[in-house]
Amino acid sequence: MKKICKIAIAVILIVFIIMWPIYVFIYKPAKIEEMNNKKSEEWKGVIQLWDFPRVDSKTGSRYGWIQDKIRKFERQNPGVFIELVPLDWKKGPNKLEVALKTGNLPDIAPIATEYIYMNESILEPLDAYFTKDELKEFKFLAINAVTKDEKMWGVPFMMTTYSMFLNADLFRERGVDLPLDGNWTYEEFVEKMKALTWDDNGDGDLDYFGFVSPIKPDFYNLWGIILSDGAEIVNERGEYTFYGEKAISGLQKAVDLKYKYNVTPEDFGLYDENESWNLFFNQRKVAVYPTDSWAAKILADKYQSGEGFEYVVANYPIGYRRLPISLNNSVSAYGILKQEDKGKLDMCVKFLKFITRDNYQKELERLGVFPVKSAINDIYIDDHNMRKIEDCLSYTIPLPKHREWNEIDRILQNQIRLAIIGEKTAEEAIEEARRQVMQLSRKDK
Repeated sequence: MKKICKIAIAVILIVFIIMWPIYVFIYKPAKIEEMNNKKSEEWKGVIQLWDFPRVDSKTGSRYGWIQDKIRKFERQNPGVFIELVPLDWKKGPNKLEVALKTGNLPDIAPIATEYIYMNESILEPLDAYFTKDELKEFKFLAINAVTKDEKMWGVPFMMTTYSMFLNADLFRERGVDLPLDGNWTYEEFVEKMKALTWDDNGDGDLDYFGFVSPIKPDFYNLWGIILSDGAEIVNERGEYTFYGEKAISGLQKAVDLKYKYNVTPEDFGLYDENESWNLFFNQRKVAVYPTDSWAAKILADKYQSGEGFEYVVANYPIGYRRLPISLNNSVSAYGILKQEDKGKLDMCVKFLKFITRDNYQKELERLGVFPVKSAINDIYIDDHNMRKIEDCLSYTIPLPKHREWNEIDRILQNQIRLAIIGEKTAEEAIEEARRQVMQLSRKDK
């Protein structure tokens, strides 16, 4: 009996010695770790996602792209439900600020590029969830946008920027040449805008205009002109620097479009984004409108249906900076709000990695935006205008990473609007903005 036991033990030992290398070969350490991690991924429940609308050209829905990803993720992860809470572009930023103050926050929100949220009391740092190879897949601009104090505060998923959209039909009708290669100086821009502003019916009132833009917080349509002479809003040390000669001359360029050159509607400065877009898109009374890349898909689809007009994309006019420039929060990224449940946090990360897969990055063409992954670079290979907008990303200045940026933005946009409607000079507006921002800084201390 003892002999049989010894033989059995010997056989088991031999089998173990033979099979263990095979097991390790098949289930490499990474796979073993993955199997162990599945324990944390077994979390089930509801993850609340707040998100802004983005028109999906495939479905016409404002949330179609993200809803499609949610459905697919839920199917692959039974027992996990993503509750989508829509945010309004007008009221959404305020809702997020209120939620921050009250602590009534979602699990995931598109806030990971905003300075005020980039700390461990609000967002989960995500460095530990991404390998070096995974991070290398993202474009530098995308990762830089979610990085502060050498920590990664969110997952980028799309990029966009502002450009100038031109009604090519109006240019042709007035015999005005389009800017060569989409580039023009401020002086060339003005001359073309003057030719595109006219009284169509001879009643003494202008009916068509060269240019219009909204002016309000969170909208940076006009800033490519305002910053064209080289002004900075915040320097590398985080100090407010939007004052002095460059800031005044840049704002004066925008003011002169209305009062010196008379190439804008009389109510320029009072229009919101819907009214400005309506003048350009629906009424076709304005030849040039600066806006985000989402407009390209709408304009292209309308033109292909036979109901729209041909459009082209151009850079902002070049000033003393000697380069076209735009200001925009060009990277959109989701952040994960503080989580008490490690399993839920892991599932949130899994969801964000899921929606940034390469095949879904290629689908961003449906939204008229650009991938954050370096390897995905051909989704607009047949679309000259979108390729031009993508080139504009290299001329885009990101919004300042300043703890008081939202309030600074409100101050600046209000003073710029007052200059545009003629209640202040450019110099007065710049100086008053500086005074209010300095006062804001003293309160912080």
